[in-house]
Amino acid sequence: MNQTEQPTQHPESIQQPLEERVNNRSHRPDSEAFRAFMASNWAPAPTELPARAGVADHAARRRRAISEQFKGERLVIPAGALKVRSNDCDYRFRPHSAFAHLTGLGVDHEPDAVLVLEPVADGEGDDGGHHRATLYFRPLAGRDTKEFYADSRSGEFWIGPRPTLAEFKALLCLDTMDISELEVGITKSVGEPSVGGISVRLVRKVDENIDALVDTARYNTAVDPENMDFAALDELDAKLAEALSELRLLKDAWEIEQMTISVAATAAGFEEIIRSLPRAVGHKRGERVVEGAFFARAREEGNELGYDTIAAGGNNATILHWTRNTGTVNEGEMLLVDAGVEADSLYTADITRTIPVNGKYSEVQRRIYQAVLDAADAAFAVAVPGRKFRDVHNAAMEVLAARLEDWGLLPVSASVALSPEGQQHRRWMPHGTSHHLGLDVHDCAQARAELYLDGTITEGMVFTIEPGLYFKDEDLAIPAEYRGNGVRIEDDILITAGGPVNLSAALPRTPDDVEAWMARLSA
Repeated sequence: MNQTEQPTQHPESIQQPLEERVNNRSHRPDSEAFRAFMASNWAPAPTELPARAGVADHAARRRRAISEQFKGERLVIPAGALKVRSNDCDYRFRPHSAFAHLTGLGVDHEPDAVLVLEPVADGEGDDGGHHRATLYFRPLAGRDTKEFYADSRSGEFWIGPRPTLAEFKALLCLDTMDISELEVGITKSVGEPSVGGISVRLVRKVDENIDALVDTARYNTAVDPENMDFAALDELDAKLAEALSELRLLKDAWEIEQMTISVAATAAGFEEIIRSLPRAVGHKRGERVVEGAFFARAREEGNELGYDTIAAGGNNATILHWTRNTGTVNEGEMLLVDAGVEADSLYTADITRTIPVNGKYSEVQRRIYQAVLDAADAAFAVAVPGRKFRDVHNAAMEVLAARLEDWGLLPVSASVALSPEGQQHRRWMPHGTSHHLGLDVHDCAQARAELYLDGTITEGMVFTIEPGLYFKDEDLAIPAEYRGNGVRIEDDILITAGGPVNLSAALPRTPDDVEAWMARLSA
């Protein structure tokens, strides 16, 4: 072929949309006879509606709490869309956490769904509130439709049954509508309140189609679209995200139950890790063996991992977010595992244990481990209602700075290091000691600092306590005996009126208990 010549293209190829070409690998029948045959002779769909879900009342109270903050405004909370992993293969769907919190829906329900809270007159809303909530989603297509067998993303033949509008309404006690009505539900009467329109607040960057729909409606109804204050609109939406995040700072009874389930599954996963060690030690990617053992338990007992597992042997344990897990697991070294199971409700645990691969800590390993454990215990002691959240971190740092001074590692005294002008101890403990936990592993991330870091510890909070010490192989500021050792101990705690309850207490914490635990499981 001459370099200037182009391959001949069929007219139908030129006209075929790109999104349809993924189906060119196979022939799909589309005759009238086939469609009629596919629509016939199916067992009738069940007509019995599900019982009201246990989470329904809790989700209703959460919606009411948000309704109180945004009277007269339409609130739009998308679940999110499917995300492509490779060509026509999607990642497993997980809805946005705010959507899950306000609806009670977990697992892989309803990509593209949107929860809309419509403002109504005071007292006429759900539960006497200021809004009526409607869940918009794509209901199950009938078996007499082409979607049933031809749509590989949503057809029942491909992905299994989906709930009907009536089923979700019965399950969640929440009004439902077909997603085909969503555009009207979001855009009707949108406009500036000064001229009688309805203000819309949106959880942004969850579904780009919904972002575009709201932005277009705002622009088309603006009094002066050429001079729109986009920064003010961004702030409008940011306040909704902030409120939804802060709503999760205190967990209700249902949420605490779900987190207890997640923690129990995670503890079982850690036991699988211990049992996997003999194979991990002999494998060129022993960390992957450990990761896989935990992942299997996560999928058996939960929905997924709450986050990518850190399985870090030896010096890799000093890399805070080591998730490649491509290293070896060696006798004589420690293995740091930071992992959590996400329950079907989407609530996750977050636990870390640092174990001796051969079942026994060396003298230096035990010394480092005990310092971290003492720091964690000091943090537990101040994690009580009425104290500040930042007090938990400060208590742990006081212990670690004192040990580093005792070992001769600090270039200054512990008191100087702990001052704002010092902080030299943070070379070996650079992260925070605690974070809130729930639907997200780092939950409530959009909460204001005065309610988070500077907030008051309150009954119903769930957060981690996770001090650590990380001495890198390449750190020439410390003696060689410390290098290549990273230790973190992380537990999930519930704040009660009587103080903290360690939800992950079933997993051993002291060095003696860890060694005995490993010996029992290995036997």
